[in-house]
Amino acid sequence: MRLTMPTGVIEGTQLTVMPFRDDAVVGTLSVPTLVQLVPSPRAEEDPRKLKAASGLVRRHAELRATVQRTLKSSQKGRNVGPYAEYIAAGLKGELGAAWSTPPITLWHAGPLAAISDELVPGSGLRTLTVAPGTMVVAIDGETQTTAWHDLYDDPETYGLTYPELARVRIPFELYVDLAPADARQIFYDRNVQGVAVAKNLAMSMDQRDFGTRLAHVVADSVKVEVDGQRMPFGRLVNSSKRQVSAGDREVVTLSALRALVVTTLYGRAGLARSAESVHEDELPAGVPAEEAEAMVVPLLARLISERFPAFAARSALTAPAVLAGVGIAAHHAMPWSEAASRIGVEDLDRLLDGIRWEREAAYWNGVAAKAGTSGRLNFSGGVKDSGGRVADAILYPATEAGRRIRGLQA
Repeated sequence: MRLTMPTGVIEGTQLTVMPFRDDAVVGTLSVPTLVQLVPSPRAEEDPRKLKAASGLVRRHAELRATVQRTLKSSQKGRNVGPYAEYIAAGLKGELGAAWSTPPITLWHAGPLAAISDELVPGSGLRTLTVAPGTMVVAIDGETQTTAWHDLYDDPETYGLTYPELARVRIPFELYVDLAPADARQIFYDRNVQGVAVAKNLAMSMDQRDFGTRLAHVVADSVKVEVDGQRMPFGRLVNSSKRQVSAGDREVVTLSALRALVVTTLYGRAGLARSAESVHEDELPAGVPAEEAEAMVVPLLARLISERFPAFAARSALTAPAVLAGVGIAAHHAMPWSEAASRIGVEDLDRLLDGIRWEREAAYWNGVAAKAGTSGRLNFSGGVKDSGGRVADAILYPATEAGRRIRGLQA
């Protein structure tokens, strides 16, 4: 008896997808499917594991190397652990709805084993089959892919279980049968063509960051009058830009206001933290978050309220470096500042009251800004560059810079 071979049966991993161009689809897949289709990038960079791996895995590692950066000894690799912890926290509900991971971009290096007709006429939905042994590489989102591998390799370490991970759906886009050069170009476009978000602006978007939360509380606790209307100062704070434009209604950015808050908390050490996360368990001298809020918010709210005309005029006071310097001065009025240099709130008011906030070179050139050939001031030096100089000029009125910002010398 001779056995007949089956016909029309195609084995492999099936994915429900929707095409968005003739060589690319989008869909979702499970964590077990992802780790099966895409080998661990970390394992593929381990010479010992790679030596013992199958020929298929070694060939996959060679192909991956043509379109991806290495994880080992790089910031990308160091981000894997925190990324895995972030995903785990999200899955466990610790972050509420305020968490997200972007779709992973995959490259199917060859033709598909099969793709079905539309599952529902007019829907665009289809089923595609990835044959066993097919090379699938993450050309964008590889850090996330590695994090999913870490979670699936040892879910208990992250407080998860295999059944919990098996229920997760991961969004992806899949490019099919591209040449390696095209896959490399997609990697380039995704990582270079986009404009990177400035770190201090990104910090101002992080609602789990204590400095950002406190900046919002300060802004909303101040009531100001604009065109005869009473409103929270927070409505005049721009949360989405690095600097306000002439046509904007807002008068200051959230990142600049956050710099004021963070330097009030930490003093000069806050300059380095202007683009770093601030966690409640990292507050100076073990100060509880409730105490920090109770001391910082009223002081800064009064400071903004009393000097609102300078904010409304978009004077030098709205520049991030100037607000950082004001924050350093305000830090000396905090009960956790060094006793030897501590000042009272009245002393802080006296130091600030005589300052000329107008954006003029006579006051701010060489302190928080640089004057161009036309005489126009440029305040783009930044918090770290100029915040310390501004603080010194505020705290020490007898110095040249101190006299300059008070209009006592040309």
